Amino acid sequence: MINTLRKSIRQYKKQSLLSPLFVTGEVIIEMLIPYLVGVLIDNGILKGNMPYITRAGLLLLIITVVSLVLGAGASYFSAHAAAGFAANLRKDMFYHVQDFSFENIDKFSSSSLVTRMTTDVNNVQMSYQMLIRIAVRAPMMLIVSIIMSLIISPRLSLIFVVIAPVFVILMALIIKCVNPYFPKIFRGYDRMNQVVRENVRGIREVKTYVQEEAQTVKFKKSSGFIYKLFATAQKIMSLNSMVVMAVLSISNLAICWFGAREIVGGSLQPGQLISMFSYSNSVLNSLNILAMIFTQLVVSAASGRRIADVINEKPSIENPRKPLKHVTNGEVIFDHVNFKYNPDDRNLALNDINLKIEPGETIGIIGKTGSSKSTLVAMIPRLYDTDSGAVRVSGHNVKSYDLKTLRDNVAVVLQNNVLFSGTIKENLKWGNENATDEEILTASKIAHADDFISEMPDQYETIVEQGGNNISGGQKQRITIARALLKKPKILILDDSTSAVDTHTEREIREALATNMPETTKIIISQRIVSIKDADRIVVMDEGKIQDIGTHDELIERNALYSSIAKFQEEQKK
Repeated sequence: MINTLRKSIRQYKKQSLLSPLFVTGEVIIEMLIPYLVGVLIDNGILKGNMPYITRAGLLLLIITVVSLVLGAGASYFSAHAAAGFAANLRKDMFYHVQDFSFENIDKFSSSSLVTRMTTDVNNVQMSYQMLIRIAVRAPMMLIVSIIMSLIISPRLSLIFVVIAPVFVILMALIIKCVNPYFPKIFRGYDRMNQVVRENVRGIREVKTYVQEEAQTVKFKKSSGFIYKLFATAQKIMSLNSMVVMAVLSISNLAICWFGAREIVGGSLQPGQLISMFSYSNSVLNSLNILAMIFTQLVVSAASGRRIADVINEKPSIENPRKPLKHVTNGEVIFDHVNFKYNPDDRNLALNDINLKIEPGETIGIIGKTGSSKSTLVAMIPRLYDTDSGAVRVSGHNVKSYDLKTLRDNVAVVLQNNVLFSGTIKENLKWGNENATDEEILTASKIAHADDFISEMPDQYETIVEQGGNNISGGQKQRITIARALLKKPKILILDDSTSAVDTHTEREIREALATNMPETTKIIISQRIVSIKDADRIVVMDEGKIQDIGTHDELIERNALYSSIAKFQEEQKK
């Protein structure tokens, strides 16, 4: 974990080194002040020596100013380094996630990834700032305070030898007790973020089905889980202050008792006793700060592991070493393809799939819900990889292609495709960032999106709200089809992507695709017979297998599943 995280420090190494250097100077000078104050009391105040008091006072003033400057410098460098480190962590995670396959995303979940890039990074940032400043300051204070105490009175310093181990043991017990809570807390954050994300994205459904109360209860449950764990952890951690106060009181009482005896005996000066009180406080405060640091490190260690898990996650789909960068045509071949989402699953999602699709052919795919229609087409642009068998495009295994090349030539339009914040034109240019206005207009006309876009006040410059909430489902589907067409793909996959479009407009879209893109292979997944009946061939799927292949008329005659779907849909029309 540490080796993974430290790579993200990069350009902030200089600030990360300067901060502890400034802290070291600050502590050494700061720890000299109690000693000099004690000398000032013994040699100046008690003896009434004003010239000495003046010189010592000026020296203390200069030292204090230098200590403040060094402290300010340490704060600046530590804050700058920690903020930069956190920015690099977010950048490294976000960039790495862009290379994730669907399988990798499924492993972490989107809500968990958001938590890791926000809450977890904030925890690590706070800890890193502590490590390069406070975690240096505390042990330096401890060491210098003990050294100065030994210089003043070796016998009184033995008090720290007795008390410090007791303090450390008690703090270690507290940390051990609180340690198991934080991994559970972060898993709770993941669940709570998922509830919030689902509620915000599905707010229309929540309102429609009057589920506000149920959603509130769901959120309260996930939030309450975090509260209970945090409250318990905080109760345990609150014992820190009790231990500190108890040990500090015992230490001061011991110094008072034994210090007074030494003053009476003439082996210790009053000013030195005052210095010992200061160093006693410094020793115990530094131990307390170290305990707080360890507690924070326990929290951040859980966060650090979660961040490292993302950065170290190896994308399950990667580019080959010498990838092919040209797709000549839209031929697709499934050769004994088997696939399942989870290695532990008993049943295959795709079972021995054999299918050849010719370039320019229009293929319809139909089947019951859960028959793996979408899984089948996801193999073509390598959204998932086969477990065995091969998928070939233009005569080559899809694993041989450069991913960008393959996915630019295989355009997929899903039923629930997403529009992003920005203008309609900006969303369309996701298909081709260099598309001209003429190309955008042509693609929009083929997808029958230009008619409603032109009626909008700002036309193609109309702002799309987050998630496309200001655009209807049918309009959104036509925009996403136009976006896919701007890729000028060799293979176009429409995965139930006209389900929100009326049948008349859907027929016009199919006719426009056939007329304007005759060489493009078109694969249409639909639950509606009318959407695929004119396809060159129709594939009937059931339970992850190809049950039959044929034309509409052939399947009506010989395939019971297809004919029953067609009969049911005809009756629904009546």
